[in-house]
Amino acid sequence: MELSSIKDAFDRVAKKQKLSSSKAQDVVDQVGREIEQALATIQSPCDQSTLFGPKSVLADLKFKLNAIRALEQLEGSQKELNSSLTKYQKVLKKLLNPDISKEYRNVDFDTQLVNQIIANHFCHQGLCDVGDSIINEATKPDATTLKSQLLEMHQIIEAMKVRNIQPALKWVSANGEKLVQIGSNIVLKIHKLQFVDVLQNGTRAEALKYAQTYFAPFASIHEGEFQKLMGCLLYAGRLESSPYSDLMSPIHWEMTTEELVRQFCTLSGQSYRSALSQKVADVIAGKKPEWQAMKQLPVAVQLSKEFQFHSIFVCPVSKDQGSEENPPMLLPCLHVLCKLSIIKLWKISTGTFKCPYCPSEATVDQCRQLYI
Repeated sequence: MELSSIKDAFDRVAKKQKLSSSKAQDVVDQVGREIEQALATIQSPCDQSTLFGPKSVLADLKFKLNAIRALEQLEGSQKELNSSLTKYQKVLKKLLNPDISKEYRNVDFDTQLVNQIIANHFCHQGLCDVGDSIINEATKPDATTLKSQLLEMHQIIEAMKVRNIQPALKWVSANGEKLVQIGSNIVLKIHKLQFVDVLQNGTRAEALKYAQTYFAPFASIHEGEFQKLMGCLLYAGRLESSPYSDLMSPIHWEMTTEELVRQFCTLSGQSYRSALSQKVADVIAGKKPEWQAMKQLPVAVQLSKEFQFHSIFVCPVSKDQGSEENPPMLLPCLHVLCKLSIIKLWKISTGTFKCPYCPSEATVDQCRQLYI
């Protein structure tokens, strides 16, 4: 959206520049024609017999040039162009934010610690090669143990995405005692996913054999869950039309994978989220009271699914989450943007602004607040 706004502002400046150049050229051409016409009259033999001669021609030329008002026309077009350039500079300053003071503070950091945090961040994202390059350039010893743990974690995640539970089961088997100590039932959840997959894509006999092999240790501990899974056997191959159809939802794979990653990080002594994954630049640079003394953070922090208890709105333009200060607004065309995004669009337009997602135009007064 920012690039689109910059392009629109640039197009307006380019259009104004072409108009100014065309107007200036017209004025110059008009002045040139009058001068050439006067020169031709003076050089004409017939002019020598006139009453006043060249002086009369020059006086007439002066009168015509004054009537053209060339200087005023050039100054007017140039003033309009300068005004457009000034507005364009403001748009660039507002959208590109050349002031780096918000991102930089003169603080003495532990360079080695910062390098390690950055490297760990890339390893958390599965980009261990990038993390290794940063460690090598920082001439810091390679964190082999951490890297191997995070690499194993991402291998498990990628396998779970294609519904391959073997890497997860291998890790669970190697850490079984530790998982029991923290009261985890992740093993049952993993086998449950595979059981449902076998029941839907295989035969009832294969599903029953899988249940007898892997669910026996959990039959007495999770009796209710075990009975539900046994009931699924009646609907082998048609689970989607059964009372247990919710078990086929992909959300179960996502939630189990997320829980597995959390427990992996807990047992390996690592944070579930990277230290660089929080949006804190505005908090550091904000000219408000110290954020530690506030009742709530002055910046939106993305919550995990287990902490989301109601629907939320995220502006498709600014990607900011809706809030009391920046609520969702309904445009006449029925598209929805956050209030601050609408204000930005209105400021760079002339009274009305165009919807970013359709050709419709609207004014701020026509927008209505939505309550989600």
